[in-house]
Amino acid sequence: MLTATTFTDAPDRPLLLLGPSVGTTAETLWARCAGRLYGRYHVVGWDLPGHGRSAPAAGPYTIADLAREVLALAERIRPGEAFGYAGDSIGGAVGLQLLLDAPERVTAAALLCTGAKIGEPSMWHDRAKLVRAEGMEAVVAGSRERWFAPGFTGAEPLIAALRATDAESYARACEALAGFDVRDRLAEIAAPVLAVAGGHDKPTPVDSLAAIADGVLHGRLVVLDDVAHLAPAEAPEVVATLLDQHFDELRAAGIGVRREVLGPAHVDRATAGTTAFTRDFQDMITRYAWAEIWTRPGLQRRDRSLITLTALIALGHHEELAMHVRAARTNGLSDDEIKELILQTAIYCGVPAANTAFRIAQRVLTELDEEQHQ
Repeated sequence: MLTATTFTDAPDRPLLLLGPSVGTTAETLWARCAGRLYGRYHVVGWDLPGHGRSAPAAGPYTIADLAREVLALAERIRPGEAFGYAGDSIGGAVGLQLLLDAPERVTAAALLCTGAKIGEPSMWHDRAKLVRAEGMEAVVAGSRERWFAPGFTGAEPLIAALRATDAESYARACEALAGFDVRDRLAEIAAPVLAVAGGHDKPTPVDSLAAIADGVLHGRLVVLDDVAHLAPAEAPEVVATLLDQHFDELRAAGIGVRREVLGPAHVDRATAGTTAFTRDFQDMITRYAWAEIWTRPGLQRRDRSLITLTALIALGHHEELAMHVRAARTNGLSDDEIKELILQTAIYCGVPAANTAFRIAQRVLTELDEEQHQ
């Protein structure tokens, strides 16, 4: 039986389960991230056999076996209810298995630093042999090099958890990953999937997460440039923001509209750049501007673009103006309509404001045309 760690005790809220990487525990990998979640969830992490407080593995197991254990855990917490799931590395592999084996139970999943196949079987079997022969210290140096991006300062609790892991259970986890490959089944997954890649991740590089995002029916890829293999520990603020955007209904609606209007690349860059200082502001505009105002039925999006462009020209917000000229094209405004709007502002907002707006709009529209012809 897998041991669980409750991060947010809220029995009346939706269940969110968090899965670990091999050699880590729920506490060391997820605690800082879980504590930064804004959304209303009952948050529970689980430990692999022989990791943290879970009993050692009694024998060989597969990723499908782990998925069944996670389902049993969910059933003990919330009988019969669906849940959200987020997992890193082997925890992400378990997430994919859950999406395939129990699609009716998983509302949405965030899969971090993982893959539909992770590494080669021979590599995992070799590592299992190594720890059986020499113990956990034999994999510490390699894990330290693989797990963390340059400059990360919070490694020691994770390394301590690795050293404390039962060697035979670690070997069993390696063997489970050796037999895991669901690449040919990704198209069966219909639940929303957020795939989060680390720019410095060697075990599961960006291509591995891109294959998941592209292979499932409703996938989104976000790349965190300054992260390696343990994103929840390395970038807890950003990962918490991403989980809130993905699992919280209001925030999910807001980020969806925001990405449709401003473009996925712009929004994902803004999200990946989130810090403790800026997160409250990013969350506020996602919820209020995009989830509550831009989704109201009283105006079409093209009308809201016209209003927004006028306000930005009048107030001289030139960086935002460039972004919303792009959005206006997305929302169906033609170049002629954008031109007419700027001419109108020359009368009511002033010729200098319109002059600057024409210069910015011309540059953006030219860039858009060039992008379309590439």
